[in-house]
Amino acid sequence: MLRRPQNMRPWIAVAVVVALIGGVLAVRSLWLPQIKARLLAWASDGAAAAHGEAGHEGHADHGHTGHEGHDHGDDSNSIAVTAQGLKNIGFRSMKVALGPYAQTVRMPAMVVERPGKTQIQVPAPMTGIVTKVLAQEGVAVEPGDPLFEMRLMHEELVTAHRDFLKTAESLDVVNREIKRLKGLTEGLVPGKRLLDEEYERQKLEASLKAERQGLILHGISEPQIEDILKTRKLLQTLVVRAPQQSHEGHRHEEQPGKTDHPFHVQQLNVQQGQQIEAGSPLCILADHYELFVEGRAFEDGAEQLKRALEQGWDVNAYLAGGSGQESGKFGPLQLLYLADRVDPESRAFRFYLSLPNEVSADRTGPDGKRYVAWKYRPGQRLEVEVPVSTWEKRIVLPVDALIDEGAESYVFRQNGSQFERVAVHVEHRDRTSVVVANDGALYPGDVVAAKGAYQLQLAIKNKAGGGADPHAGHHH
Repeated sequence: MLRRPQNMRPWIAVAVVVALIGGVLAVRSLWLPQIKARLLAWASDGAAAAHGEAGHEGHADHGHTGHEGHDHGDDSNSIAVTAQGLKNIGFRSMKVALGPYAQTVRMPAMVVERPGKTQIQVPAPMTGIVTKVLAQEGVAVEPGDPLFEMRLMHEELVTAHRDFLKTAESLDVVNREIKRLKGLTEGLVPGKRLLDEEYERQKLEASLKAERQGLILHGISEPQIEDILKTRKLLQTLVVRAPQQSHEGHRHEEQPGKTDHPFHVQQLNVQQGQQIEAGSPLCILADHYELFVEGRAFEDGAEQLKRALEQGWDVNAYLAGGSGQESGKFGPLQLLYLADRVDPESRAFRFYLSLPNEVSADRTGPDGKRYVAWKYRPGQRLEVEVPVSTWEKRIVLPVDALIDEGAESYVFRQNGSQFERVAVHVEHRDRTSVVVANDGALYPGDVVAAKGAYQLQLAIKNKAGGGADPHAGHHH
């Protein structure tokens, strides 16, 4: 019997293993899919078990550990709102930007008239009897509109009329004589007589000119003087008219003579049939085109006002409503000057701001008269906001953009229809604005909810299944 060499056995084993591996690979299409399916099933069962354990642990300690690690994609801090929903909540957006912020203090104030400018006295130009009262309290009048008609009784004016007519008649006589002398045959009339008549005419013309100016000073207008010369009758009545507007120290000082707003009759002082002495007030006209704001401050605010005046800082104001609540912000206003003394009783001193006004209503009444109403009226109560310091490069948002919840403060950042609640640090706040730290929570260019944030907060609370705090986000 032949024997195999001992060194052939390892090679035979290797050949057998290779043959087995080849066979397994040849039929891999039969067993490989089954193994893959079994492995996937084991992985799915393990993940479900791990998730269940983590969920039970989170509920057990009420620490919400299942939410740890969530970032800006956390559904509990974001919500999607449709365009119709934004309209329902009165939504308004704004873009975040860096800008200056003025820290302010509030001081009480009141709308007042400008001394010597707002009220215009209309005096009687001469002694007489009021025959017609054409003005009416509350009615708007333009410069030159008739206000009163008076029958003249002033002896000096009657004398001035008589002298004016006498001079005019004498001048006519001299003119006719000169014309007659010039028409005669040359040489028959001595030249000296013609020269005398021409000299007399010059004297009469000078007297007539002086007497005309005297009538103007008495309140007689140029058209009325021309009518006297034409009819050669003394003036029986005089019409008192509204004066021209004075634009000195006015918003339209650079456009003198511009009359783009009416007066209104504030007060009537006479009645029909009343005898009036020259210079007596007939009525008071009011020009409310520009008014003053009179503010009051205590001694500790004197330095703040002085600094605001020196720096030229603008001042905002708030009109107080009937309930004492502010009804709207307006301005900026210009701080004009500070009073030079302190009121001994109230220990407060006054400061003044210029208040440009505008007509809020202009209509014609059933009586055919014109009536105007101004936006601001003397006596209205205000609060003025005086700057005391300025901060540069701050994120300033309206107070309605901020939501407070415990120690946290939030704003809502918009990305299309999605709104993300972002925690921010508030550096300062007042009644209308909040200063948010520029620490990376918000960036310039982000769009946030300037109005409607409170409703978005309620929507997120309802989405989470918790009861909404009715006071959440309210700023008192």
